[in-house]
Amino acid sequence: MDNLKPYKSQIRGRGQLTIPKKVREKGALYDGEAVTIIPVGDSILITPKKFGLDEARREVRKIMKRAGVTLDDLIDGLKEERAELYEDAYGTKDGQGLP
Repeated sequence: MDNLKPYKSQIRGRGQLTIPKKVREKGALYDGEAVTIIPVGDSILITPKKFGLDEARREVRKIMKRAGVTLDDLIDGLKEERAELYEDAYGTKDGQGLP
């Protein structure tokens, strides 16, 4: 995927997650298709099952290398993004800045 824009979604009661249509189309994810879920630090990576775990790792490494991103950069960026999403949804953790 060439667009690294984050998308928001919600996990439903039975653990179901809706992946936005644009992301499904770019990732060639179709109804009923199996995916692989890979924990990365305190985040997750979801990839089509057609990639084996080793192949998914290789693809992630290629993308990171092209973008000049280290694993630490990726994890730090994910932490920052999660903090921003949390603040957007709930305000700051210390109770300040609530909408």
